[in-house]
Amino acid sequence: MDDESSIEEILDTIGDEHARTVLASISREPGSAKELATRLDLSQPTIYRRIDLLEENDLVENRTLVADDGNHYKEYTCNFNSTVISLEDDEYDVRIFREENLPDRFTQLWDELGVNEH
Repeated sequence: MDDESSIEEILDTIGDEHARTVLASISREPGSAKELATRLDLSQPTIYRRIDLLEENDLVENRTLVADDGNHYKEYTCNFNSTVISLEDDEYDVRIFREENLPDRFTQLWDELGVNEH
């Protein structure tokens, strides 16, 4: 997938009201599809369709949990801190900022600056 199509897909996804509602909810508190349907007063199929869209664009992540009765279910959470959408020279740029380990961020910044160890 090229950058243009991924930008279009991300903009389409966050342009969807229900997808934004789901994303906002799981950014505050992770939840299963059933919990989200109750919390947001939306149907489970609506929740699953939006979760699928958000997962396709790497905006959420899930983990499998085991309920007290032994059944498995997925809990969804937002996997980024912020998004910046900018328009310059008739082109959109979407930047997604994810929480990273501080030492990893420092190392990445150090590498980007081209600082070599002697």
